[in-house]
Amino acid sequence: MIELWTGYGIVLLIMFIGVMGNLIPGIPGTPLILAGAVGHQIYFAGQGGVGWSWVAVLMIFGLLALGLDYLATLLGAKKLGATWKGMVGAVLGVIVGVFVFPPIGLVVGPFVGAMGFEWAFGRKAPEAAKAGMGAVIGMALGVVGKLVCSVVMVSLFAFAAWPNASALWITPTPPPVVESPTTEVSNTASD
Repeated sequence: MIELWTGYGIVLLIMFIGVMGNLIPGIPGTPLILAGAVGHQIYFAGQGGVGWSWVAVLMIFGLLALGLDYLATLLGAKKLGATWKGMVGAVLGVIVGVFVFPPIGLVVGPFVGAMGFEWAFGRKAPEAAKAGMGAVIGMALGVVGKLVCSVVMVSLFAFAAWPNASALWITPTPPPVVESPTTEVSNTASD
């Protein structure tokens, strides 16, 4: 039972890191959550694993998270006029921003990257700035979508994999009590 609780805690810690990975570039958030669920199921199958049906549900949410991320980024950037060049600049801006200006670079990097690429490829500064803002808004919405899906995934796992003490503590049933037949001895004298 202690092993099951320990495994449950370790997987929840891995999943928490996965949730934070949606906010911190370089950590694969949703895949880390899925890997934790699959690892838990493989190791604890038959003695308290989540079950493959729950892993499939988590995978659906993981794909939804990735789809929302892509779709939100695309729609946000397109809505405010970014081209594919601006999107490339935004992605490069995130990568450079994380290493040059760690926390602030997540916001400033995509803006500067998208604006810089749009401007470098012939767009005027106000249009390029608008495209940069669209890239930032789209990426932010994508992060929020992935974050919500990740929290739902962890919550579903926590519910489904909660160690059930009554199912794991196999207590031997005591043998049935057999009453010995009592024989009555009659003390009657025969005449």
